[in-house]
Amino acid sequence: MGDRPVIRSAAAAALSIAIGCSLFAAPAASQSITDRFKSLFGGKSEEPAAAPAAPAERSITDEGGDPDLTCPPVAVRAGASTFAVGAPGKQAAGNDLSYQATIGKTARECTIKAGQITARIGIQGRVIAGPAGAPSSVQVPLRVAVVQAGVGEKVIATKAYTTTVSMSEDTSVPFSIVADELVYPAPSGTVADSYVFYIGFDPQALKPEPKARPKKKQ
Repeated sequence: MGDRPVIRSAAAAALSIAIGCSLFAAPAASQSITDRFKSLFGGKSEEPAAAPAAPAERSITDEGGDPDLTCPPVAVRAGASTFAVGAPGKQAAGNDLSYQATIGKTARECTIKAGQITARIGIQGRVIAGPAGAPSSVQVPLRVAVVQAGVGEKVIATKAYTTTVSMSEDTSVPFSIVADELVYPAPSGTVADSYVFYIGFDPQALKPEPKARPKKKQ
């Protein structure tokens, strides 16, 4: 019994070092969505090869493509770069921290058809177990938003995603997700230069959507 505080303190210190390293790491790098299957997310593609695009559809990735199509850069939203969960009924801090997720690398791909842009954002990160211990599986909630940056920031489109991560005996487990089917109107002129893909953790994504109220009978 007397050894437990020492073990928990050592675990907390190790977690603090791991989190500290992630906070001082370089900003999330952005790579081509094409390369995500080869290098970013594990070597081999988990999806069948895409069929050649029809003439009416044009695409662009980080590596280049259609010069008339802008694929906004990816940035992690301030204040949403980590997702910390505490033990049941506890705050996510110190020895009561169950686990924490962080974002590492990103990739993006855009296609345009009939004036609509469809974006796919690849996100890679890690889930780090805390001193309180993580459950066997955890859900990681993420949100991707297309934003027109500027003095009066404007959200053009937004969508929430979740991915389930199986925790092993390791204290740090990687996760990856491709946020797809994010569709928004293609911007015109120089307005496109102010567009950005903001990504971040969003706990609200774990809450079930409210049920529609039944219509009153006439």
